[in-house]
Amino acid sequence: MSLPHAPLFIDVAGLELTARERKRLRDPLVGGVILFARNWESRRQLVALTAQIKAVRADLVIAVDHEGGRVQRFRSDGFTVLPAMASLGRLWMRDAMRAVQAAGAVGRVLGAELRACGIDLSFTPVVDLDWGRSQVIGDRALHSDPRVVAVLAQALLAGLQATGLAHCLKHFPGHGWAEADSHVALPVDRRGLRAIVRADAAPYGWLRHGARAVMPAHVVYPRIDQLPAGFSARWLQQVLREQLGFDGAIISDDLTMQGAREVAGDETRALLMALHAGCDLALVCNLAPLDQGAALDRILADLRQAQQRGDWQPDALGAARRAALLACTAPLPWDALMLDAGYVGALDEVARLG
Repeated sequence: MSLPHAPLFIDVAGLELTARERKRLRDPLVGGVILFARNWESRRQLVALTAQIKAVRADLVIAVDHEGGRVQRFRSDGFTVLPAMASLGRLWMRDAMRAVQAAGAVGRVLGAELRACGIDLSFTPVVDLDWGRSQVIGDRALHSDPRVVAVLAQALLAGLQATGLAHCLKHFPGHGWAEADSHVALPVDRRGLRAIVRADAAPYGWLRHGARAVMPAHVVYPRIDQLPAGFSARWLQQVLREQLGFDGAIISDDLTMQGAREVAGDETRALLMALHAGCDLALVCNLAPLDQGAALDRILADLRQAQQRGDWQPDALGAARRAALLACTAPLPWDALMLDAGYVGALDEVARLG
């Protein structure tokens, strides 16, 4: 059975669903839920929350930002505290093949632990290049050489895929050169298309056959387009789709971030701009705790009105790309995971990485 094109990923407020959130998640325009540290108390609680979400609708994609290093939402009660991805790049400089092996182990541990708790997708890995300029990227980047980034990212993906966890490469075409943090400002990268495609964007082409999803950056590249990449049909359709050959899901970065607000003005306009540019799915985060999520209800109503006016229409390709992000196999429960030889071996490798 085909799934509806439900383009909106939203958040929930706390440790369990409220009645109002259950009703919101039944809306056919909602396609997924993104979790944050505020949704975490313990593994038992997290498993119960993901089960509640799937009980509302089994087709909802449950996602989280869980990379390792600074960006890891769950860090206790058995979850492995993963190193920053830059540690893999440093290991590459000493022993390239050991770094590839370690990257696969990191992916396997990350994926297995999230799947054991009912999560379908992590927004990882970062494939931005480390130009030494962006503090918001910093040690989240694997390396400065796009070839090394692609090789290590491919190993990470293999580890994730072994567990059934979907992934998302980010932030296309590259956030590593722009100095500003798109959470609080609108970053600008004044390089030309040729320089960006040959370096920062190159991993997206090399990884296109195994990549499930890509997240564009809230960065403006004015020599290519005056709009941020996530709102730019030139970047998403001409460069990412046509030139680099990527055919998986495109998922916007959080549309409540300043880098999006500064251009669009409000979340509804940002959502429509992202969908028109070529995003299949869009993230609207950190609104559920405010006034019982009233802003989310307004955005859903606005999108429904836009659909009725013909300003936006769902499509079968978007539905298929969302469906591909759902886990296809049942995960190992946590107790069984602790006895799984593949996981335990990967855990040992991660521990050696330090």
